[in-house]
Amino acid sequence: MSVIRALEGADLPAVAGMFQRVLRKERTEAPASLIDYLRRFYLEAPGCGGDLRSLVHVNDAGRVSGFVGVHVLPMQFNGRQLHAAICSSLMVEDHGRDPMAGARLLKAYLDGPQDISFSETANDISTKLWTRLRGVVLPQYSLDWVRVMRPASFVLGLSASRMKLARMLNPFTHALDRFYCRRMKSSERRWSGVAPDGAGHGAFRTSQIDSDAFARLVEPLTAQFALRPNWAEGQLDHMLTDAAQKPDLGELVYVAVASPVGTNVGAFAYHARADGIGRVLQLLALPGQAGSVIDCLIDDAAVRGVSGLRGRIQPALLEAMLGRRIAFLTVASTVVHSREPELLNAMKNSQAFLNGLAGEQWSRLIGGRFT
Repeated sequence: MSVIRALEGADLPAVAGMFQRVLRKERTEAPASLIDYLRRFYLEAPGCGGDLRSLVHVNDAGRVSGFVGVHVLPMQFNGRQLHAAICSSLMVEDHGRDPMAGARLLKAYLDGPQDISFSETANDISTKLWTRLRGVVLPQYSLDWVRVMRPASFVLGLSASRMKLARMLNPFTHALDRFYCRRMKSSERRWSGVAPDGAGHGAFRTSQIDSDAFARLVEPLTAQFALRPNWAEGQLDHMLTDAAQKPDLGELVYVAVASPVGTNVGAFAYHARADGIGRVLQLLALPGQAGSVIDCLIDDAAVRGVSGLRGRIQPALLEAMLGRRIAFLTVASTVVHSREPELLNAMKNSQAFLNGLAGEQWSRLIGGRFT
């Protein structure tokens, strides 16, 4: 008879193998570095342990055939302390043997002691499972945004896996981008590109900072949200250290944004690599300042030679993005579950700070390399 139980250290090789086959679509054996990372991520990271644990499905043959990863996120709602459980990986093998394994695994996770359960990476199949178990899709949190900056390099970057082709075409794309973008003014906004010196952020000032300074800005720049993270000691530092270890995405850059009178009004963290598509981990802005912070991000990326930007939406940024030639697409859904209507309403009404650091994008399981 199949069982669902808490993840143990001895399960990690099987879980890593399943991760390779199911999520990464690779037939090679799971490397030791992946097994080691799963151990640190699910069993040893700050916040691990206690009643909120990752779960495995063990089939009637005694083999691990399913897994749901749980990352614990302390949160607060109008001053009340809560615990959220982020579903960071949901995978099942051998559906023919037990077609209900995924549903039972997800139900066991949702039945846990957490106040809120959510995922920002639910695919179509997972989303259907969530909604059948009274989960709710949050459309306003479920969009990725894209800003094209150097069109030829951007298109080439979409085929970055073909590295030999990219190296051959780089000189041509650089020349084409220079010809095209230099004919644009800083204040001009086109869907197809950005001027070499950026979008023009006026008198707002930017300064590159380190991860510690960025971490100190997160709380004051998210205080306007009724439902927001309240990270345990050392947890946010651990996450930022993890996020920086994605060499294929480029350097993780932290930038603070100040108003003309010197007041901190925003900050952003993104992976930047010349000619590559910058991946925005987090964009923060005080109410009413989102447009200027977005312009500063675009300008910073332009100076670094980034071909485009991509990130996960926050509803508080949506209005400012609509006027800045930013496109939106759906890659995965943000889904939530709670037994408390008040918490669900806060998330449905965009009063929650979710996605990015309050989610899964910082993990090396997304964009990291294991060899």
